Amino acid sequence: MQNTDLTVDNEARATRRIQRANSLAGDVYEAIFAQLMSLRIAPGSRITVDNLVKEFNVSHTPIREALGRLEGEGLVLKTHLIGYRAAPQITRRRFDELYELRLLLEPAAAAKATATMDGERLAALQEAAGVMARRVGKDERLRYSNFARQDAIFHDKIVEFAQNELIRETLNHQHTHFHIFRLMYHSRVTEEALDEHEAILAAFAAGDPDAAEKAMRAHIENSRDRLLPAFE
Repeated sequence: MQNTDLTVDNEARATRRIQRANSLAGDVYEAIFAQLMSLRIAPGSRITVDNLVKEFNVSHTPIREALGRLEGEGLVLKTHLIGYRAAPQITRRRFDELYELRLLLEPAAAAKATATMDGERLAALQEAAGVMARRVGKDERLRYSNFARQDAIFHDKIVEFAQNELIRETLNHQHTHFHIFRLMYHSRVTEEALDEHEAILAAFAAGDPDAAEKAMRAHIENSRDRLLPAFE
């Protein structure tokens, strides 16, 4: 009986250690993500693991885990024998291509998603929109990076509800939202988008595919226009 208790206790301690390690890696990831999105880590600049270890007062392991995750999201590049650097800023041509792609795919996806919309799916979209609207804490960098992530979730869910995995994979592969939000760290980028999200949600709630398509098109066009000054 005692051995069984010891085994259970050891397993519980091991589980807590794993949870703490996962939590730490997640916290480090969020901190680096926020610095990338708010341009504190400049596009194209070198990211030194040792410097991050000192800054966050953690070991190399959570830093490398976080950087690996960011590499998968297209925000960090790793070069053999050289190390990590922030992904370069997208060019004007790439920007135009991304928005052309979005305008081709997302308005139609919004219209199609209307047909599959139910209370549970609408609630999921409202939750993402609600998180974006919250002002939690005083760190604007964290708020901005959180908005970028929730905006990506919001748009991804709409395409998911449209039930076209090829479109979803195409848009996700481009990491569109993370790259465009790095163009301009400014509250206008987020504040005006909130009203546009509400218009999209209203169209879904009304079951109006034409209104959903129109609202999504207007949102993407406005997003493009808000970010264009970054190239001036």
